[in-house]
Amino acid sequence: MAFFIRWLWKYLNYLIIFFTPLLILPLPLIIPSLESRCGYVIILMALFWCTECIPLAITALLPVILFPMMGIMESSEVCIQYLKDSNMLFIGGLLVAIAVEHWNLHKRISLRVLLLIGVKPALLMMGFMVTTAFLSMWISNTASTAMMLPITSAVLQQLSDTEAQAEEREMDLVTSKAWPEGLENQAFEMDDTTEDRAMSTKESPEAEQRRLKREQKYLNLSKGLSLSVCYASSIGGTATLTGTTPNLILKGQVDELFPGNGDIINFASWFGFSFPNMVLMLATSWLWLQFMYLGFKYSEKSSGCVANKDGDTEAYQVMKKEYKKLGSMSFAEVSVLVLFVLLVLLWFTREPGFMPGWGSALFNKDKPYVTDGTVAIFMSTLFFIIPSQMPRCGKANVDGFSVLCKPRSPLKPPPALLNWDVVHEKMPWNIILLLGGGFALARGSETSGLSLWLGKSLAPLQFIPPFAISILLCMLVAAFTECFSNTATTTLFLPVLASMATAMKLHPLYVMLPCTICASLAFMLPVATPPNAIAFSYGNLKVIDMAKAGFILNIFGVLTINIALHTWGMAMFDLHTFPDWANVTTTP
Repeated sequence: MAFFIRWLWKYLNYLIIFFTPLLILPLPLIIPSLESRCGYVIILMALFWCTECIPLAITALLPVILFPMMGIMESSEVCIQYLKDSNMLFIGGLLVAIAVEHWNLHKRISLRVLLLIGVKPALLMMGFMVTTAFLSMWISNTASTAMMLPITSAVLQQLSDTEAQAEEREMDLVTSKAWPEGLENQAFEMDDTTEDRAMSTKESPEAEQRRLKREQKYLNLSKGLSLSVCYASSIGGTATLTGTTPNLILKGQVDELFPGNGDIINFASWFGFSFPNMVLMLATSWLWLQFMYLGFKYSEKSSGCVANKDGDTEAYQVMKKEYKKLGSMSFAEVSVLVLFVLLVLLWFTREPGFMPGWGSALFNKDKPYVTDGTVAIFMSTLFFIIPSQMPRCGKANVDGFSVLCKPRSPLKPPPALLNWDVVHEKMPWNIILLLGGGFALARGSETSGLSLWLGKSLAPLQFIPPFAISILLCMLVAAFTECFSNTATTTLFLPVLASMATAMKLHPLYVMLPCTICASLAFMLPVATPPNAIAFSYGNLKVIDMAKAGFILNIFGVLTINIALHTWGMAMFDLHTFPDWANVTTTP
């Protein structure tokens, strides 16, 4: 029996792949309609995504096979869904992030921020959280966590070593004062046997107690900082439209299901709503982790961070040394930074909302010919054009900026800021297929009439107060994303939420927007998201540590998101009214 169970577990993925389609096959056979066929595809993909029996990106390609075979959509129409404007925005944003990582600009920014904040215990955790969150707004959460955690380990190790040395000096001073007068010289005349015996003696009970207390203190500090980094990376990704994949899925689904929405979700509008919410969530997380692992009376002296007369500590010197290793900014780093700043400015000023942007001023006011995806692709293309060095000749080169002069011999041209080999290695192509699979499901649901059927079925929910619906759905999504990919979670939930909102005559963003952000609140389990897994791999954390901290943070996250939704979110998106463009999915 035990052997049979082990065999089943070993071949579980193959059994799921083979039996799952057969088990749910009666659905389209008993109810022969387009709605049931589309429901069959969605249920099959949901089970495959949740169990990950085959790669997520391959599951996302199933609509290309099943929709034409079942007569739901033509193959040409399905394939078009896999490269929409949101995918272009995602690709452009990732190219910029890859350039930032390739030239180590993200490390320079993080170390500079930490040097400005310092290593005082009350601010150390805040400094790491702010830095990680800022980086996660622009580069991947995984890369931000992987870069910041080694820095936290180095700082904590130096803090612990400094305090241990201070305790040893203090114990030596106490021992020297304990010698009676006249016996001090005799101590140095002990024979080798006595000296060896003295060296082999164990540490005193007082010294052992102090050592254990110090180790426990720094273990708690290490746990707190590790959790703060991985949590801040997930929170920071919610602030920008390109920060994490669920945000782009929301934009793509809204544009797909409600074509006349007037570009209601763009970089500026998303940032205006989500950035204050991110700050609120970050502050709440810092207070909770500070309370759990450091305590609000965690003094500077108790951590070993006692500054010297110059105001520097050993840990501060560690970060300063790491920053000096980077050297001065090269021409490539300056170029990447300038292009990055220009990209953000163009995103913000294209259609800021409170005033006409350059997109409507230079192009058509009625149609959004230029989108955030256009800007992202344009700026990211420049990385493949601008050289990584100034044209140089001879050996004149100062801090990466070369002197212009007439070349005496043919020189090899400098490489561009980015090349395709680097992009091919770091670009997560599977996410692009996942995005396309979600858009294909949304289009299939609308074409088959499944969205209309779901909307009518969920209509009785209109008797529940809207704020209660929002909180319950947020909690459901936050719980679901603890076990499954946040990309798969938003892909499955958003079309259903859109149908429910239109049936209840609610603004679609009233439920879609908070649930999308809640999909990033994966705080409880190491398997919930890659940043959690990276933090857990360092060995200082246990599952119970992450679960205790993450459970409360999930509740705080749901509450803060709903506070944001019912305050400035109502004013920004006019969530009080049901917009005319939302009637699209309710028409037969």
